[in-house]
Amino acid sequence: MNTELFIAKRIFSDKTVKKGISQPIVSIAVFGIALGLAVMILSVAIVTGFKSEISNKVIGFGSHIQIVNYDTNISFETAPIGKNQSFYTDIENLKGIKSLQEFAIKAGIIKTKTDIQGIVLKGVDESFDWTFFDENMIEGNSFRVTDTSKTNDIIVSKYLANLLNLHVGDRIAAYFIQDPPRMRPFKISGIYETSLAEFDEKFALVDIQHIQKLNNWAEDQITGFEVLIDDYSEMDKMTKDVRDIVGFHFNPDGTKLRVMSIKEKYPQIFDWLNLTDMNVYIILALMIAVAGFNMVSGLLILILERTNMIGILKAVGTRNWSIRKIFLYQSGFLISKGLFWGNVIGIAICILQSQFQIFKLDPASYYLEAVPINLKVWHILALNSGTLLITVFMLVIPSYIISRLSPEKTIRFN
Repeated sequence: MNTELFIAKRIFSDKTVKKGISQPIVSIAVFGIALGLAVMILSVAIVTGFKSEISNKVIGFGSHIQIVNYDTNISFETAPIGKNQSFYTDIENLKGIKSLQEFAIKAGIIKTKTDIQGIVLKGVDESFDWTFFDENMIEGNSFRVTDTSKTNDIIVSKYLANLLNLHVGDRIAAYFIQDPPRMRPFKISGIYETSLAEFDEKFALVDIQHIQKLNNWAEDQITGFEVLIDDYSEMDKMTKDVRDIVGFHFNPDGTKLRVMSIKEKYPQIFDWLNLTDMNVYIILALMIAVAGFNMVSGLLILILERTNMIGILKAVGTRNWSIRKIFLYQSGFLISKGLFWGNVIGIAICILQSQFQIFKLDPASYYLEAVPINLKVWHILALNSGTLLITVFMLVIPSYIISRLSPEKTIRFN
């Protein structure tokens, strides 16, 4: 039988204790733990949700990994590569690869009767995964590409549609400054919105055959391949695996291919997202520290209130460590109570925000219309176990005060 645990349970369930001087302070300590855990759950859910939403949007425009000509730079006038590559099957069969699709890009100008705007056309073929754009389509529909015929449909962003007063079904002309200058007519089939201004202001989607003809490319020439993977957390590893496969291949003209992840293509975005982790670490440290110090003060009051009991236990030969364990167990019960209510509050707010989008954001500043939530079970388990262990550990040192109490003085303590 665990005597210390038995005594701690009796003290914890004793209704007379709730009327003692320790009750207000202990209640404040429990409230502090509940509030701290709720804040930590919200912080982790919001920050990871924010990172996930922004990352998914960037990946939606450029996939996880790209394979392009080694000479390709930040310009939208790209050097072509052949789409009939020997490594194609090897990459498709690589574990963790979701899909492999071809693309081509070309910079141009959209002109209406009253306005003019620069644009980047992204050409896609029948292998393109439309999931991301279908989820962000606000008007119209995405088009489908076939090998048999070329479609003149185009998908533009809400930003461009509002700027140029365009609607689904409108016909527009795109001009391309080259020698000789060229023009292509398009019909708007859909309008999307991601709130990611850096991309919404530029990109429109068309049939890849338009880009090939405008660049005087052959049917088997493209800007590159986009590789989608199953697990975002494995991006660095998958990029290395793809690079190992592609790194030994050269184009017929002797040029080499380049493999880069979306993190390498847009480092400023992902570096910015990584900075948000520091905010979470600071919040977690502050909340755990506050909860710990609250419980330290609560433990000292509990010891003070039970001084007579400590003296009696020492008088009958109970060791200091056993008495300390009684109060550590009791503190553990109080911490668990705080964790329970912290979970209830934090998870409830997360679910309400996820379902009803109560707290809104300015898309111009945050690229999102509402506070995002990414609620994971393992996040909650880690926060609960970490808070419990750290807080109890912080109580071990203050519990040493019990060893300084002498039986003859504590029994007479009033």
